[in-house]
Amino acid sequence: MGHTINISTPRMQCIGAYVAEAEGTPKGGLVVVQEIFGVNAHIRSVVDRFAALGYTAIAPAFFDHVESGVELAYDRSGFARGRHLAGEIPFDLALEDVGSAAEAIASAGRIGCVGYCWGGTVAFLAAARLGMPAVSYYGARNVQFLGEPLKAPVMFHFGGKDKSIPPEAVERHRETYPDAEVYVYPEAGHAFNRDVDPEAHETASATLALERSLAFFERHLA
Repeated sequence: MGHTINISTPRMQCIGAYVAEAEGTPKGGLVVVQEIFGVNAHIRSVVDRFAALGYTAIAPAFFDHVESGVELAYDRSGFARGRHLAGEIPFDLALEDVGSAAEAIASAGRIGCVGYCWGGTVAFLAAARLGMPAVSYYGARNVQFLGEPLKAPVMFHFGGKDKSIPPEAVERHRETYPDAEVYVYPEAGHAFNRDVDPEAHETASATLALERSLAFFERHLA
């Protein structure tokens, strides 16, 4: 199980972060980037899972810049509040926090990034701007940044039934980054990795995406 720490940021403001250490010698470190619902129980479980799989993992609480301790439910009010808070965090600021979180677990070795939904776009930008190997899950905001040169390898996961990311948007990822790994899961919608949400979770797709993500990090963080 992990625990909460405070990490400093370049803007002289500390934010919270949930961190879980791998047992023994870690395979590397992972910055886990939240959805728009904060570092809630689901995101903490993702961090714990990666730690159990051999990676020291950390999830910075980006929304602490606006409001401390945000944990939102997957309902209409949570979605509305999460969208508002995400709108208060520019991607440049989020990337500063990713860098700060990476520094906090630097002793784990090479550091990668994995993000979901809003965090999927942050992870993609971490590869483009910070040079961190990254896995981006269903980043609906990716399209506005396509064309930025990549400084590190990136893997993209998309749900074939995700109405927020149409097939033509997925194809643009393939066209723009022909060397990137782009996967579509035909039976999955948006947020298919969210295993606490029966309406979103698609078990087979989430399992396969995790296997591919772990293989990616094995290659690029070794």
